[in-house]
Parts: sequence; C-alpha cells; structure tokens
Amino acid sequence: MRKIIALEFITLDGIMQAPGGTEEDISGGFKYGGWTVPYFDDFAGKVMGEQMAGYSDLLLGRTTYEIFAGYWPHHANGWPGINEVKKYVVSHDSSIKLDWENSVLLDGDVIEKVKKLKDEDGPNLHVYGSGNLLQTLFKNDLVDEFWLKIFPITLGQGKRLFAGGTIPAAFKLKDSKVSPSGIIFANYERADEVKTGSF
Repeated sequence: MRKIIALEFITLDGIMQAPGGTEEDISGGFKYGGWTVPYFDDFAGKVMGEQMAGYSDLLLGRTTYEIFAGYWPHHANGWPGINEVKKYVVSHDSSIKLDWENSVLLDGDVIEKVKKLKDEDGPNLHVYGSGNLLQTLFKNDLVDEFWLKIFPITLGQGKRLFAGGTIPAAFKLKDSKVSPSGIIFANYERADEVKTGSF
C-alpha cells in the first residue's frame, strides 16, 4: 500500500498560493506570487533536494501539472528522475494535453481511482501544490503525511492549505529542521485517533 504525502509551502497564516513566481497564480487578484523566493538559501535547497530525491510518483491537480510540465521536462537536472516517474493528473477537463512523458489522466470517480492507486504496490504518491485536489483528498481522509515548509510571513489573502476544512485527525512529528532564514521544515505522519482531555 502506498502513502499520499502532501509537500507544501505555506505561510504562517496558511496561504499556499503561488509560492514560486510572480505570475504563477494570480487568480483572485493575488499579488504576492513568489513569496518564498527571498527566504531560500543553500540550507533550504539542500532540504528540498532531499525531499525530491528518491523515487515517488506524482499526484497533481491540472494547474500544478501544467506549471510543472512547462518547466521540469527542460530542467530535469534539477530534479533527477522527474521525467521518468508516473504523473497522475486529476482534472474534470478530459481534453487536457498530457504531453509530459509518463502522464496519466484521472477523471470520472477520482476518489475511487485514488483509493485504488493507494491500495496498489508501488512508490508513494507525492502531491505538490494542487490546492483544489488537496481539499478533495482532505475531505476523504486520503492524506497520510504532510511535509510542510512553513515560512515566516503572513499574507492575509490567497488560497489556503486547509480552505475546505478537514476531518478530525492526529499527526506526529517525524522530522523537523529550521533554516537560517526561519523556514520551518516539519514532516508529520498520521498518528492514532484524536484524543482529548482536561487540565
């Protein structure tokens, strides 16, 4: 059985929109695209390299897929093996062009198809970006781990990681690091059920 791991850049107030570039996603009038860039240094690059290394398949929403497909096929030296891994693309638009090698469309009953993927043997499924897809995965309790990059900034507006809410779930910290610029790298995995108590 494979895990679904969400690897996300977020602000302190939970914004995940357009972390990597000014024109990445300007929907809703978002004007802070590229908010991660000033904080990146060699330390952050090393941690990101470790997270991107190894073999995992990708599970992506349409918008993130199109951004990735426009960049990574031509810069594969920055992400070794990225062209060879399987890319599962969730989209309601069956006319989407899947020109990037090893890309497969998931449409129709996406939840059942994702559950089937999880039940198969194979590498874990990494989700980058893909905000709309994540909301669907959260509501159906399909995310096993979060690898969060939390930046010391608040933006007040934009697409949020947990915009559509979640189900009750407990997580435990697997690994954490802090960069000199203040980025918190925190990896969480599912734990037991939510527990409550009183002081």
